Amino acid sequence: MTPPEEQNEMLSLLKENTKLLQENTALLKKIHRWNLAGFYLRIFWYALLVGLPFALYFYVFEPYFTAFGSDYEVFRAGIGEIPGLKGIMHMLPAVGN
Repeated sequence: MTPPEEQNEMLSLLKENTKLLQENTALLKKIHRWNLAGFYLRIFWYALLVGLPFALYFYVFEPYFTAFGSDYEVFRAGIGEIPGLKGIMHMLPAVGN
């Protein structure tokens, strides 16, 4: 090969490499954006799963319990009477004892 032909080949290879690097960077940015969005969505989902039962109890069920003269201990005792849960409650150590 003559030197000008080598230079043209090197130049075309550099242009192709630059094009591939730009495509790669664009794909990596998309992947990073989706991963970040998924991370925040998972945090929101787990916060919802943990917080929703507490919010339901304190804002929805608790006013009814107080209106009918009931409280959490009565509710817990009622839940403990469910046939499948009664055996589990006896197998688990008591909380707070």
